[in-house]
This record gives sequence, structure tokens and C-alpha cells, in this order.
Amino acid sequence: MVAATDGSVPAIRVAVLGCGVVGTEVVRLLTTQADDLAARVGAPLELVGIAVRDLEVDRGPAVDRSLLTTDAEGLVTRADIVVELIGGIEPARSLLLRAIASGAATVTANKALLAEDGPTLYSAADTAGVDLYFEAAVAGAIPLVRPVRESLTGDRIQRVLGIVNGTTNYVLDEMATRGLELDQAVKQAQELGYAEADPTADVEGFDAASKAAILASLAFHTRVSLRDVHREGITAITADDVSSAERTGHVIKLLAIAERTDGGVIARVHPALVPLSHPLAGVRGAFNAVFIEAEAAGELMFYGRGAGGAPTASAVLGDVVSAGRHRVHGGLGPSESSYADLPVLPISGALTRYQVRLDVADRPGVLAQVAAVFAEHGVSIEGVRQTQDPARSFRAGEHPEYVAWLIISTHTATDEALAATVRAISTLDVVHRITSVLRVEGA
Repeated sequence: MVAATDGSVPAIRVAVLGCGVVGTEVVRLLTTQADDLAARVGAPLELVGIAVRDLEVDRGPAVDRSLLTTDAEGLVTRADIVVELIGGIEPARSLLLRAIASGAATVTANKALLAEDGPTLYSAADTAGVDLYFEAAVAGAIPLVRPVRESLTGDRIQRVLGIVNGTTNYVLDEMATRGLELDQAVKQAQELGYAEADPTADVEGFDAASKAAILASLAFHTRVSLRDVHREGITAITADDVSSAERTGHVIKLLAIAERTDGGVIARVHPALVPLSHPLAGVRGAFNAVFIEAEAAGELMFYGRGAGGAPTASAVLGDVVSAGRHRVHGGLGPSESSYADLPVLPISGALTRYQVRLDVADRPGVLAQVAAVFAEHGVSIEGVRQTQDPARSFRAGEHPEYVAWLIISTHTATDEALAATVRAISTLDVVHRITSVLRVEGA
């Protein structure tokens, strides 16, 4: 950046696209922390415009209404740094590409766009020689993307295992600590502002799957999109599942997992049993945490608030400062490429342990029949736990005989082998119901 004739450094022009909860907080911080930010960057940050859809919406005292505009396309061409907080695919993608083409550095918190078409943006920024930062897209205020892109770039990441959705973690935590059913816990999350009126993106795992795609792409330098991620939500989890997990020394978490295998990369999101001894088991409420296993660095864990206006804005401002410093002093942040180009594999080849819970007839020979099916499909049983609940079947009105609750823990097996085992078990006349099948992670 060229100094002004009086020796001062000219201001860096910042444009913000979107002024919702996060956008408003970013604007507030840019204003209230202007002096500190200027000192850290080495030049003032001048907010030159805020693109919105509706000029009439009251956005509070933190937002200077004279900066509001509906001309987002024009705004991005007159800024040095463009902060995209619109969300969704379009017009966010077109606006970011336009900003990049005009020579602006870009900062985004848009997980959906990066999961859908991140490589296109990475390539465009690399070609244009400008920064593209997205720390806030994965885990809010948690410094996670930067360590993966920079601190661990000399290492070989083997596995990323994370709680990246605060809503579902809160829901599962309330089910575990207060004995609530899923719908009760979701309603409570909505009342507290942790869940949207339509919680589908959270409880069905879409939000976590987008983040898993981004993390897999970064960790393994391979193009992984949302459609490559196996996704299961938490809507099938019951209070019985949660209490059963507790009895076996586990807690249920919705996990985003990206792992390198001998054949390629597998990315998946699903509920899993986590041993109480694992660090992720202690992540409570709406907090997030990501556990990374690297070849040289070993095990690393990142923990903090993964959502909310202020935490997300904190991550956004960190990216703005980094981009601003490069504008003042020269240089670029890390670029991304899919140079490894590893195959992205289906979950059928994933290796993990399982816990299968069955309602079976309480009579001799049942366990032998069930065990024979596991053996036939090459799934080794690690342990069996049996309890009785005579009232259970009576309440359900399904079977007059006493019913045993059989909890079978397996050794490591492929997802494909376990699925075949479960299908075969369901045909046995001694099995009244398969009540749950959960993967065990972090053991």
C-alpha cells in the first residue's frame, strides 16, 4: 500500500454484505474498536458501506443508516476488504467472485457456500492474488481454520472429530442431564434462542455436514463437498438411548468426522457414543469442540462458543485484521488447493465400533442365535449386557412374554458389515425390535 503524501497510511476500505445478527455485531466492533483495530492493522479501517435487502429495517444504534445500500454489486468494487455475511449460495457466491475479480480481499462466514463450492472461490482468490479468509464458517469464535491452514500445514492430519453444532449439543446435553425427550429439549433450545423456529438444519445434521465438508477439504487437501458427506441427524435419538449410553459409560454426541483411510477420505456426520473418558464427552450445553489427530503433533483439541453474534463477529474481525495487515505490509495469507486429490469414499467402508440395542425374548438360546448372526457377517462381539424390563413390552402391547434388553458392543467393523448384520438380526423371531444402532467413537 502506498503512503499518502503527508506520510500517513491511507485507510483500508471495508464493505459489509448483510446486516443481520452477525453483521450488526461486526459493524459495531468496527466502530467501537476503531482505534485498536487501526493500531493492530497499521492503518485505519474505514467502513464504506453495508449492503442490505431492505433499507427500512431498524438495525439499532450501532448501524449508521447513511452507510446502508441495496447496491451490493457496486459496493464490492469500491472496497479493499469485503465481508460477506449474507449466507446461502446466491447472491453470495457471485458477489464474492466479483469482489475477488476487482482485487478485494474477502472474508466470509458462509459455511453453506464453502461446502458447496469452496474450491471455486479458493481458485479465484489464488488467481487474483488476494486473501480469502473464513475462520467464522466452521466453529464461530474457536480458532480452528487458521491452525489447520497454517499451524498444522507441516504435519499430516489423520482425523478430525468434532462437535460443531451447538444446538444439537445443547439438546443432547439436556436429554442426558434432565431426562428430557428430544422434542422437549428442542422446544427449550428454541425458547432460549439456541434453535431456529425451524430446527431442521441443526437436528437433521445439515449444518454439521457443511462444516465437515470444509474441514475435510482443508485437512486432506481434497475437494469434499456437502454431497460427499454421509449425514444422519439426531431425530431418532430417544431418552432410552441416552440412559442406555450412561449405563455403559458413554454420552451421545452429534459428531462431524473427517478421516484419512488407506483408500482415500471419508466424511460423515451422525450421532455417536463417546466414552466419558474422552475430552469431547465433557463438552456441555451449546459449546463446540474439535479434536484433531495429527501424525507429528498428536492429539489437539479446540474448544469454545461455536455460534452467536458476538463470538462469530470476533472470528470475522480477526480475519479482517489479517487481510488488512497484508494490505499495509504486503504478502498474502494461506491459499488452498486440492493437490492431494484423494478419492472421497462412502461410509460403507468406514471402520468403527458399534453398540446395538435389542428387545429380545427372554428365554434360553436367544443370545446364541443373535451371536451366530454377528459371526456369520464377520462382526466380532466385544461384550454383551442384558437387563430385563417386564413392563416394557406390556406397555407397548406387542408381546405377552417378558422382554430382555440386550446391549451388544462390537469390535471394529465396517459400516457395510454392521448394516448387513442388523438386517439379518431383524428377521429373527426372537428379536422383537432393534431399538438402536449407534457408532462408538473416540474409544
